[in-house]
Parts: sequence; C-alpha cells; structure tokens
Amino acid sequence: MVFDGVAVTLGDQPILRDIHLEVPAGQVVVLAGCNGAGKTTLLRIASRVLRPTAGRVYLGGQGVDTLSRRELAQQLAVVPQDVSVSFPFSAGEVVLMGRAPHLGMLGFESRADIAIANEAMERLGIEHLAHRSILELSGGERQLISVARALTQQPRVLLLDEPTAHLDLAHRVAVLDCVRDFARDGRTALVVSHDLSLAARSCDVLALLSGGKILEAGAPRDVLTVDNLREVFGIRADIVMAPDGCPVVVPRGLHRGQQPPVA
Repeated sequence: MVFDGVAVTLGDQPILRDIHLEVPAGQVVVLAGCNGAGKTTLLRIASRVLRPTAGRVYLGGQGVDTLSRRELAQQLAVVPQDVSVSFPFSAGEVVLMGRAPHLGMLGFESRADIAIANEAMERLGIEHLAHRSILELSGGERQLISVARALTQQPRVLLLDEPTAHLDLAHRVAVLDCVRDFARDGRTALVVSHDLSLAARSCDVLALLSGGKILEAGAPRDVLTVDNLREVFGIRADIVMAPDGCPVVVPRGLHRGQQPPVA
C-alpha cells in the first residue's frame, strides 16, 4: 500500500498535508503521533471511508478509488478503535462476518469458511467466547473479536487502529504476534499505536506523524529519539535499549512544563 501526496482538509482545518508513505508487503508499519494528529483519518482514507482532498492511495499498484466495495473488502480489512454492535449476535457469528466479501450470491458460509473463523479465534485464545452474545463481552473481548473477524476476512492489507488499547499484556502480545505472522506471509499491516515501546518490538518501520506530515519514518531505534519525542509529543524522555536491542521509551515529564501539543 502506498500513500502518494495524500492531503485532507475538513472544513477549513487541514488535517493531513502531503503524506508520502509506503507500507510494503511483508512488513508491519506503525503510525504514531499525538491525539488528533490525523492517524485515524489516514486509515479512513486508506479504507475509503473518507476521500482525500489531494493525493491518492494505491493498493497493489491500483488506486483504491477504482475498486468496488466488494473488491476492496476482499483485499483490505480494518480493526477500528471502537467496536460497536447493537444486535445480540454471538461472538462466533461476528467473527464469521469476516467471510462476507468472499461468499457467493446466496451468502451461505461453507465448512471451510467456518473453519477459517474458528482458527482465527483459536489463534487469539478466544474460542471459548464463540457462543457468548457480543453485547455481554467486555471492551477488551470485543476488541479481540474484531481482530479475529479481520483475520477471518483473509485480506492482503490489515489496518488496525489502536488494536491493543483495551487489552491486558498477554493479549497485547498475542495480537501483535498475529500481526507479525500476518506480515510474514507476504501481506501488509499498518497499525496505529500509542504504546511506543511495545510497537517498537513488533514493527519493521515506525512513522511519526506531526503537524499533519510524516516527521520521520524508519527503523524504530532510529526514529525514537529524544528530539523526535519532544517535537511530536512535547515530552522529555529517556531512550534505553533492552537486552534484545529494542528501544524502550521512559517518559520523564512534559518538556519545560508545557501542555501536550495541540494537533
């Protein structure tokens, strides 16, 4: 997936400016930035929920705006920040909905479709939730169901907006392991995350979004610098290296007593 000169203006407010970002096959790219920086907006542009004011998004060399909704859903899946389901479907039924773009005209799932959904739930350790109503589940459990549904969709590109925000540490690791495995199969994952240290351990490329532009994108150990964290988040922080060489961010406070930056 490639973002080529993408810009977005909502009302009179420019949100994104001239975004150039490549999310290669076989890699996990994490997008980070302060609240309101435009990270979710960029995912909405990629999934065609919003139209860019300028620029274009390409998937496999083809503009996403040229794909039908069914074609796009066959190639791209989204895990949103908030999972809202108002009807009491079972968790297993919600996961199985991921097969919808691949079904025939009658819309009946085959045994193979059901097996794909079951496997996705097992990979995340949530198969025991299959017969529970989605309305009875906690926020974290619903988030895991949303990830399982996206995996069941078997897309080429996975877009995840804060997929670990409501999860305990074990399930955060489980989700990110699934994302890594997804990319290792030659597919693409773009993840929005505020957990910089955990993201650094699971991504190939970290892109920092500031002022509506990509400030820097590259290997996490190159991008996570004291200067970059001050510019993007307005904080003082130490960067230490874990025994495996991954950077760990240790916040020390706001830079010179400033308030968090306004996007």
